[in-house]
Amino acid sequence: MTTYECEGEKPVPEESKRSRTHHWQSGPPISDYAHLTGEEILHEILAGRIQAPSMSSTLGFDLVAAGPGTAAFEGEVGDHLFNPMNTVHGGYLATLLDSALGCAVMSLLPAGTGYTTTQLNVHMVRPVFAATGKLRCEGVALHVGRTLATAEARVVGVEDGKLYAHGSTTCAVLAPRPTA
Repeated sequence: MTTYECEGEKPVPEESKRSRTHHWQSGPPISDYAHLTGEEILHEILAGRIQAPSMSSTLGFDLVAAGPGTAAFEGEVGDHLFNPMNTVHGGYLATLLDSALGCAVMSLLPAGTGYTTTQLNVHMVRPVFAATGKLRCEGVALHVGRTLATAEARVVGVEDGKLYAHGSTTCAVLAPRPTA
């Protein structure tokens, strides 16, 4: 690991140094599940029969619910997600929104069909602090067509019920690739 020092930088006392470790296991490629619908894949992840994406471990949030056109994630925030202003970085909220939005779309896709985000709109309405507690993001698909899909989602504090962010997406729907 490379450490860069700035002129005049004060050393960090040992007692205030912190660390965070996470572990993940790579699962089989998604092509192994081409026979399942998007909703079936999400239910298999919820049941633990398909490995959750490694990003869930990295950022500390999990898929907690999925149904036709819906998906919900929950995550614990902490100072390991801070930006220079000592608030949770907006990229965490954007990623949480993108996950719920994409999975809401995925839940309506037929077997073998994929998607990718082509546009993500994020509105952060209040800062998230380490003490904010658990956040829940619920996504709802609004339109899933043959080539495009749209969805919207909200990030709300589980304990305080406050709205922290909301967003929308446009996704490209990817037709199954020929196997030959």
